[in-house]
Amino acid sequence: MKPVLEVEHLHLARGRATLLADVSWRVDRGQNWAIVGPNGCGKTSLLRTLTGYLSASSGTLSLLGHRYGETDWRDLRRQVGIVTSALQQSIPPAEKTLETVISGRYAQLDLWAKTTSADEKDGRRWLRHVGLGELGDREWLYLSQGERQRVLIARALMASPQVLILDEPCSGLDPVAREHFLAFLDRLARHRRSPALILVTHHVEEIVPAFTHALVMRAGRVLAAGPRDNVLTSRQLTTAFGQPVTLSRRGGRLALTVARGRGTEPL
Repeated sequence: MKPVLEVEHLHLARGRATLLADVSWRVDRGQNWAIVGPNGCGKTSLLRTLTGYLSASSGTLSLLGHRYGETDWRDLRRQVGIVTSALQQSIPPAEKTLETVISGRYAQLDLWAKTTSADEKDGRRWLRHVGLGELGDREWLYLSQGERQRVLIARALMASPQVLILDEPCSGLDPVAREHFLAFLDRLARHRRSPALILVTHHVEEIVPAFTHALVMRAGRVLAAGPRDNVLTSRQLTTAFGQPVTLSRRGGRLALTVARGRGTEPL
């Protein structure tokens, strides 16, 4: 079976700066991945390359066996959904939730396309799927941060992507809202109709058990990639973050403690 996503010897340079160096990575069906690493490690550059907004200097990138450069990247990009807080600034405050979700099918922000009854039916179905079925007529302005993230996930799912990237989805959430969102994310990842999920995060406690694999990056390179429990170790994360850390596990969840002088402080 062809991999959902495959990156081979990917190199990305801009001017004298090397953003990605010899990145190789493969996502197979049934896998959900977490990408972990410090600021500036190359996570954003990798995401922008995966979604076709940056062109690699060398190497190959394939989606479902179709290679970028040999297939129209605009068509391939529609198969990769992305949820990022940057989208929130482009959504009109008065736009209704259902319209925001439907806009994902048309790859539009501030929906202007003429929609159909089928669009509305599917939009309401995806809202129910993310637990917001009763909020279809609520305006964007009056949604909480957690509700907005769920709406953006429903919006991405409207396009039936094969891969869904979640870029720091817990940013801006308070501790209680974050736990509710992570419980939802765990259910979404386990759903039989879910695309392959890729979670980008700085915080290992956000990697819920449904994420089966992990990719650890530093300075534009892959330190380790594979099954989560093999890759996410104190030793690997100490190397990634450049400071001694201790990884602990409890009830399927992870926590990271950073050594600071005589004491420690949770990360």
